[in-house]
Amino acid sequence: MKRFAVVLVALTMFSSALVADEKPKEKFSGYMFGDFYWVAANHLKDIEDQNGFWLRRIYFTYDRSIGEAFSVRLRLEMNSPGDFTSSSKLTPFVKDAYLKWKSGKTQVILGISPTPTWEVIEKVWGYRSVEKTPLDLQKMGSSRDFGVAVKGSLDSEGKVKYHLMFANGSGTKSETNKGKKAMLSLGLYPSKHLIAEAYTDWNDLPGGNDVFTFQGFLALKGEKGRIGVQFAHQTHKVEDGEDIELRVGSLFAALQTSDKVALFGRVDRMFEPNPSGHKISYIPFDPEAQSTFLLGGLDFTPEKTVHLMPNVEVVVYDEVAPGVKPDTDVIPRFTFFYIFK
Repeated sequence: MKRFAVVLVALTMFSSALVADEKPKEKFSGYMFGDFYWVAANHLKDIEDQNGFWLRRIYFTYDRSIGEAFSVRLRLEMNSPGDFTSSSKLTPFVKDAYLKWKSGKTQVILGISPTPTWEVIEKVWGYRSVEKTPLDLQKMGSSRDFGVAVKGSLDSEGKVKYHLMFANGSGTKSETNKGKKAMLSLGLYPSKHLIAEAYTDWNDLPGGNDVFTFQGFLALKGEKGRIGVQFAHQTHKVEDGEDIELRVGSLFAALQTSDKVALFGRVDRMFEPNPSGHKISYIPFDPEAQSTFLLGGLDFTPEKTVHLMPNVEVVVYDEVAPGVKPDTDVIPRFTFFYIFK
């Protein structure tokens, strides 16, 4: 935590020196979410009946303007390991660190910033505090990368939006190869109720083991709720073997039943086993079986910035061989989420 404080003090002093003639706009903000969980049933018998508290995310963010066109952001994140074995302390790391230039509807961002992979989908889903969006959950992409991004609107009314990014392809980690990752999303917003987005990326990896992703997303939003559907196809090239194909489909919905209560639900289908499934934090998947992920819960908001959300996650597996099927995963949770600005 000492490193955390040092970084914040250093950024504040540095940004103060950048603008001497006018008082810049600056803001500290953040949020925290976590759960009390119980692994009621699981395909991994070693973690069955395990229970406890964990923090799945803590954000601490500093934003500051530099004149009229430029701004900077530093965001630190920390979280519990979520692997059911580690007992390490929460260690902060850099989640965002970028300089942004904005002119009209166009933004140019340099540094570690959000990727276009699921930025829109996550906002529409609205319950990242409960669970990641499908590609994020299945480790099929990264929410951040280090590079340069350009985003904006192709028309004056903002009905056609784009987000182009050229980056290391290493997420928030350091670059380890000479290849780069190119990402592009195109979104259509014909009305305030309808969103359609297409996304693609190419990650140039060593040895010809490139990764290609294609994704489509459609959502309908209203005053009392929203519904979204998503499908993604990812190809992992294997130089001396058979390519790995991963396909995932998802359907989610949320309904505001009163001022302080909302219901939400989601179903994801992995049409192929995910070889990285056992590495998924907080809810490891069997890496050898196709799966259906189910999520349902209630969102109680006693205050605008406080959410209390009982929910349950279930993973049902297909057979891996005739008569052989991994046990179903069942994880009831009480999720808490609070925001400070």
